[in-house]
Amino acid sequence: MSTLGDDELSLIHDRLNDQDRNSFSLVCKQWLRVEGENRSSIRVLEPDSLHRFLPRFPNLVTFESSKLLTDAHLEFIAKTCPKIQNFSLNFKETNESYDHDYSSSGDNFGDDGVCTLANGCRNLCKVLLRKRRNIGNVGVLSIINNSSKSLTNLDLGRCSLIGDQALEAIGMAKSIRVLNLDGCTLITDNGLSFLANGSCSKSLKKLVMAECDRVTDRGVSLLQQMCWLEELNLAECGPKVTDLGGLAVASIRTLKKLNFSWLINVSDATLVAIAENCKNLLAIDLTGCELITGVGVRALGNHECLESLGLASIYNIKVDDLDTVLARQSLRHIVLDKGLRIWIPPAMQDNISRFCQIHWK
Repeated sequence: MSTLGDDELSLIHDRLNDQDRNSFSLVCKQWLRVEGENRSSIRVLEPDSLHRFLPRFPNLVTFESSKLLTDAHLEFIAKTCPKIQNFSLNFKETNESYDHDYSSSGDNFGDDGVCTLANGCRNLCKVLLRKRRNIGNVGVLSIINNSSKSLTNLDLGRCSLIGDQALEAIGMAKSIRVLNLDGCTLITDNGLSFLANGSCSKSLKKLVMAECDRVTDRGVSLLQQMCWLEELNLAECGPKVTDLGGLAVASIRTLKKLNFSWLINVSDATLVAIAENCKNLLAIDLTGCELITGVGVRALGNHECLESLGLASIYNIKVDDLDTVLARQSLRHIVLDKGLRIWIPPAMQDNISRFCQIHWK
């Protein structure tokens, strides 16, 4: 075994599972070095130990950590592992988080750290920064400027400092497919116009705008220009999104998943248009859309491929309105208001449950 070179050891290493690779690294110093050089991904649970172990993995492609990281940590990561393409840094809050405001402290990285990271790792494909609340427009600009041709997935959910300036930069990205902006409450219609009129409108397949309550029909209507959009989430975007915006969304024929939950001013007119135009739609959530009635629900009964339907907290529908929808063999999952449960005969529920799972809320 001592005559094996690094190339042969690398071939052996590539055929092992994670547990066996750990054992591989314990054989001797050569095998330890080869294992480190061939490691492509890592999940970090103790960031304070980065300086001790990270230099052993210079060829990392994927880095994941849900723990608190500082700007200094990100600077070290960028210098040590410049080949990283996928950063999963979504913050997982703990009980300790509630006792300390990390959003305004140096214990959680911000724009300076992100800029250093983007400058050091110039082939970023996937960047997940959910709940890293010190990140603002400057950090996003740096990511886009350095990786606009390679970036495909960007998660900025609950990054409350993100505004229209960041969306102006994102709009210029040519390869982005997934964009999560839920809870970014500074975003306005102007931000949506940057997305709809930019290069990303030709590549974006999934857009999450939940709880972006400053947007209105004017901005939502622009989304119809996104010619490849398959998933759209506008949940809880507020009363300024009405049927005017809903009808515009209904014209996006590529949609497969749509979340309109708690849009209280969206009515049957939107639902009828969706049923007629969005033939590829697989899932729609209408929870809390209180203007929806049996007219809209019955329209969905003619949809050929709908698999998931959310109708909780809607009080203007009756059991008879559900007959056509529940008869669809394509339906696999439906959420209904628990008040309807007593009106659906047990025999009918048993029959439906053979092909469709019913959840009561």
